[in-house]
Amino acid sequence: MNNILTKIRKELKQNADEKTKKSGERFFKEKVKMHGVKSATVGQIGRKYFKEIKGKSKKEIFAFCEELWKSEYLEESFIACNWSYSLHKDYAEKDFLIFEKWVKKYINNWAACDTFCNHTVGALVEKFPRYLIDLKKWTKSQNLWVRRASAVSLIVPVKRGKFLPEVFAIADILLCDQEDMVQKGYGWLLKVASLVHQKEVFNYVMKNKDKMPRTSLRYAIEKMPKDLKIKAMKRQ
Repeated sequence: MNNILTKIRKELKQNADEKTKKSGERFFKEKVKMHGVKSATVGQIGRKYFKEIKGKSKKEIFAFCEELWKSEYLEESFIACNWSYSLHKDYAEKDFLIFEKWVKKYINNWAACDTFCNHTVGALVEKFPRYLIDLKKWTKSQNLWVRRASAVSLIVPVKRGKFLPEVFAIADILLCDQEDMVQKGYGWLLKVASLVHQKEVFNYVMKNKDKMPRTSLRYAIEKMPKDLKIKAMKRQ
């Protein structure tokens, strides 16, 4: 394992530059550890070394992923996200506990949260809907990234029209959350849901618009027709 990780980190450092690092840091309010490698290059490096380990067991690959998460470097977390999602056809129910551990222990910024939860967590929950109840539990976490994760984990399933009752249940709990990144997270979820369920999401927004933070409301109605946007933005 150490040999693969050493080669990945060596290659990331070889492709790092200060300009990319400074540019990337501007997207975050919090301090984020970055090598300073362009996303396309990170993807290439990840794919290159996945070819060397794809014959290993899921347990071994997840162990590689966890070591990448532990580094706290954004680029390494992206590789971990991609590797774990590459195994989505082989997910088992118990894998949720591993993913939940990673969300709670390692995620500390929106980019890692969204990359991991949109795909890896979302695919597992879609495969094993019994874990929807756990996403609802995440909404009560004191960790803002876990709360955001509760919403953004349903982004991809919702694009396919699934889990609308759970979307509204999660939005209900997060409705008045004080954290900007959580407001944006559930607003984004409502926006995606509106692509398939416009009427239902519009009705939800109209019912809650006087309590919903403006940030969430704007996200939720972003893809709606102009006339519905005007109605939603008008305060009672």
